This record gives sequence, C-alpha cells and structure tokens, in this order.
Amino acid sequence: MKIDLTETTASAINKALVQGRRAIGTPAIGMVLTLVIVTDEENAYDALRAANEASREHPSRTLVVIKRVSRTPRNRAKARLDAEVRVGTDAGTGETVLLRLYGEAIDHAQSVVLPLLLPDAPVVVWWAVNAPLNPAKDPLGALAQRRVTDAYAAEQPIAELTGRADTYTPGDTDLSWTRITPWRSMLAAALDQSPCKVTSAVVEGEEFNPSCELLGMWLAGRLDVPVTRTVSPGPGLTEVRLETTAGTIVLGRPDASLATLAMPGQPDRAVALKRRETSELLAEELRRLDPDDIYAAALKYGVDRLQLPGAGTPAADGQPAAQAGDAPAKPAAKKAPAKKAAAK
Repeated sequence: MKIDLTETTASAINKALVQGRRAIGTPAIGMVLTLVIVTDEENAYDALRAANEASREHPSRTLVVIKRVSRTPRNRAKARLDAEVRVGTDAGTGETVLLRLYGEAIDHAQSVVLPLLLPDAPVVVWWAVNAPLNPAKDPLGALAQRRVTDAYAAEQPIAELTGRADTYTPGDTDLSWTRITPWRSMLAAALDQSPCKVTSAVVEGEEFNPSCELLGMWLAGRLDVPVTRTVSPGPGLTEVRLETTAGTIVLGRPDASLATLAMPGQPDRAVALKRRETSELLAEELRRLDPDDIYAAALKYGVDRLQLPGAGTPAADGQPAAQAGDAPAKPAAKKAPAKKAAAK
C-alpha cells in the first residue's frame, strides 16, 4: 500500500502510517529499529532495494531522506516536504517513508526525521552517498547509535579513510570494512591451523579500493608485521599472501567468486568467497549496534604506513600507483608511525 503526501508535515506522515497499518490489518508495530537512509534521487532506488532486502532479517521503519536541489532562488528559500508512505508488501517486512526535502527544509532534516523515529528503538543512519566527513557531528548522525558510511562511494576513497580515522567516534562503521569480513575470517582460520610466525604480508587488489587498504591495516596492526599493497585489475580484493616461518600462505580470488587457499604442507582447497550485495553488507551491520573496536584499531593504524612495491608509502588518490603484476619489494624495516596524511 502506498500513500502520497504533498507539502506535508511529520504529523500527517505519522497519521498515514497508522492508517496504512490498519488498512492492511496489522495495527501493531513489530519493528526492531529505525533505519535512516540519506541519499540523492539517483541512488535512492538501489539504496531502498538493499534496505528492503535487509529488512527480512531486521524488520525496521526505513526513512529515506532525499535532499532535492531547487533550481530557482525563490524555490530554494521555500521549505517543502513531500512524502511517500509504504506499508505491507511495498515496504519489505517493515514500513518505509520516502522524504523529499526542498528549500530550507534540507538544512533541517533532523527536525523532520525526529518525530518519525520508533520510540525506544535503536536508530541507524546510513549514508549511501555523500557521507559527511564527521558522521557523529552531523545533525542526523547525532540521532543514531550506529552510523554507516561507504568510502568506496567517495571520489577519493583512500583519502576518505584518513578523514574517517581523524574523526572516528564509537558507533561509526563503513561498508568497505564489512566487505572484508569473509577474508578476515578465512585468514584467521588459516593461521589457527598453522603454528608459525608471520613475518610479512602482501595485499593485492584493484586500485583505489578502500577494502584492500583496510585489510592491509588490519593485518599490520594485529600481526605487527610490514604489509605491502600491490595493484591488480580486480575485481576488488584478489589475493593475500602471508610469509611465515613455515612457508607462504596464499588466499587468492581471481574471479570474484571462488577462492583458493594454499598452505604449507597441505593440499590446496577451494573456498566460497564471492563478492556480496549491498543488502547483505547492510544486514551484517544491523546485527550489531555496539562500537566495533577492531574496525577502529585498523582505521587508526593509518593508510600511510602501508607500503607499495619499491616505496615506503602508498600513492595518493589521483596519482599513479604500482602496476598490476609488479613483484613486491622486500619489506623495509618497521618504522615509527608516520604522521597521517591530510584528507584531500
């Protein structure tokens, strides 16, 4: 069921939600959280589809905040709110409200969203695109216990990680981190099976992919070893090599679906390691609402402390990086933490 409201208010939207629930015969509210999606018109469809699929695991009230840019000065000065209320099969397993803000209402989105939050339920804000540099200080982010961004959607993903580290607040997370959960699990399991010491590591993946940098920082921070970042055609992460006292452990995924794990003294084995959809990533993040200390530690390790073949630090966004297939240089001796590069 869909209810369209033009030049409306938060009070009218709440009444429409009650009306919609009664019309489909479900007057009770059975949702566990409020998910606020901040996006633009271009990406609203994909973001909403991902949220609807994630709602099968996490029934929620989804509020989609779409900031519309007016073309004339007169319209930009006039505040206006249009809404589309969806309940029943049109809203997954919860409720959905599309909020289109015009004019001065764009600068006061939190005032529109606040009356629509579920009472006594957690709030998660997800910026599908154009995330603020400091999500916790954003007016919408201040309403949430969990703030989800996606550095991969930024124009300069690697510089974005540096900015995220400088402004990190407990409760922040990023889908670039969520994408490497299967890799981290597989590598941790491999090291549990091999009683040896890791001396160095190489992370290979496509250029300007923040997930590759995050995996490298996680390995460097947890294992206290130098990590070299190399570039491949992708897609995404393609290989991780761990040099150990017993030999080399290799986890490679050249086709974005099936990976091969090679360990010293053991036969190679095939493991499922496909690239996941946004809905799966979002569902994973909604399973936990507490601060992710492991993500915080990896993020604050610093992108500038990873190595490129033949260099001490990675190439900045927009500058040439190592070519795919370059052999990694011998890891340099570990240095004191360098000063983080400023986000561009």
